[in-house]
Amino acid sequence: MTLLLALLFAQEADWKAGLAEIKITPPEPVHMAGYASRNKPYEKVTADLYAKALALEDGKGSRAVIVTSDLIGFRGTIADEICDRIAGKTGLQRSQVLLNSSHTHTGPVASLSPSAQGMGPDDAARTIAYTKSLQDKVVEIAVRALSRLEPARLSWGSGVVHFPMNRREFTPRGVILGVNARGPVDRSVPVLRVDGADGKLRAVLFQSACHNTTLGGDIYEICGDFAGFAQEHVQEQSPGVQAMFMTGCGGDANPYPRGTMAYSRQHGAELGREVLRVLGARLAPVRGPLHAQFGRVDIPLLPVRPMEELRELAQKGPSHQRGVFKSQLETIEKGGKPPTHYTAPLAVWQFGEDLTLVGLSGEVVVDYVMALEAELGPLRLWVAAYCNDVFGYLPSARVVREGGYETRGVYYGGAGLFAPEAEAAVVKAVAGLAEKAGRKKP
Repeated sequence: MTLLLALLFAQEADWKAGLAEIKITPPEPVHMAGYASRNKPYEKVTADLYAKALALEDGKGSRAVIVTSDLIGFRGTIADEICDRIAGKTGLQRSQVLLNSSHTHTGPVASLSPSAQGMGPDDAARTIAYTKSLQDKVVEIAVRALSRLEPARLSWGSGVVHFPMNRREFTPRGVILGVNARGPVDRSVPVLRVDGADGKLRAVLFQSACHNTTLGGDIYEICGDFAGFAQEHVQEQSPGVQAMFMTGCGGDANPYPRGTMAYSRQHGAELGREVLRVLGARLAPVRGPLHAQFGRVDIPLLPVRPMEELRELAQKGPSHQRGVFKSQLETIEKGGKPPTHYTAPLAVWQFGEDLTLVGLSGEVVVDYVMALEAELGPLRLWVAAYCNDVFGYLPSARVVREGGYETRGVYYGGAGLFAPEAEAAVVKAVAGLAEKAGRKKP
């Protein structure tokens, strides 16, 4: 780099960035996450899994760290402990840590419960040991990335891929998990580029809003599915670069076609090629300062049904909701009261006037992208999901009205089905955080 270019870069580089990654492949067979039909630990490792950290510091010294992971998702209690430990070691606030997962269904269960469903005592013990080690590793890379801050420049753009497919198929029997070519889906591929002081690419953070489910429940092989293969593709074509995958609002989207490892690699290559294409295009600068906001929203649940109806639904209700009804019934029979809401974390990071990153929790359906675009404006907006807590599906008012698998409710922490008002509550809470972070209203 010439002296002139170096001076120009120094003037533009109001960021520092630090990177770290660590392998999180389970060292011994444990149960896999994502499909209830699986009843044994994994059989082989086809591709290793990773957690990766990108630490940022703006020109005023405000710091933050994003951690991505080849996992189905962090439960809130597991994520909170990780973030508390990172804060204790680095001085960061909770708002300055964002955890995201690829939602791969060919990764391990992460649980600290000795009575995890479908596991014997030995399998549960191995899962607990793995989960504790996972927490240690995520904390480690966050701290390490923050210790490696170097001058950097950020820029961003967006591409498109075609394999995400709406999976809410309408039939005479109602909405099923299938293929809906006319259904809404977010096929955008937002890309954040991180260049070093030498002007060379150091890292790329990219996203696809699609379930990471090319591979079905008959697969007992550890790998990151298309998200893992996409990162691998980018890194093979750009040696020395750290590629990081985030998941968007793909709660109601599946890869198409799906079912084989060949399709998984195909989708990963398609996504990887598009990321590389965007990296080679003219990108918009992302300047500081960085303002990170974190909050929690009480998402309303549907009222509990009368006892007689609840007993019937626990036995004969929609198969994807019976677990909720059984849990509510058991709570009442023990003298308790089922919850009226679920409290979920939300995050908004504002990068100057150039970019707003929204981090939603749960398995969020695509309608939230349109709802937030309408509320915040569609420009310079990046909406991620599966952040900080994957508690279950977060349906929109439309999806609640239509029914289907995405209305199955909260997995844990007090069972319940989300009410149609859930969408409005989340959008209002995000809008409040965005205003605090400094995003200008449209």
